[in-house]
Amino acid sequence: DKLGAFVAALPLVTILALIWLHVEGQPQQKVSNHAWYTFWYVLPTLPMFLAFPFLLPRVGFWGALLASAGITVLCFGIFGMVLRRFGVELW
Repeated sequence: DKLGAFVAALPLVTILALIWLHVEGQPQQKVSNHAWYTFWYVLPTLPMFLAFPFLLPRVGFWGALLASAGITVLCFGIFGMVLRRFGVELW
C-alpha cells in the first residue's frame, strides 16, 4: 500500500511533460510556467486524498469517489478565487 501510494504520488507525468517541452525547444518561460501552474493545480486536489478514506466506509467506493471528485471541483473553484486576489490566475 505505502510503496504503491509513493509511486503514484511521484510527478512522473509532470517530469515527462517538462522534458518534452524542453526537447521540443520551447522557451524557458513556457517550461517554467508549466511547473509553476502544476504546483498551484496540485494543491486543491489534496483534500480529496483525505476525504476519500473517510467517506469510503460510509458511502461505498463509488459514492466516495463521486463525492471526492465533487470536493475537488469545489476546492478548485474556491482556491482559484482566493489566488486571484493575490495575482495568480489559474483560468
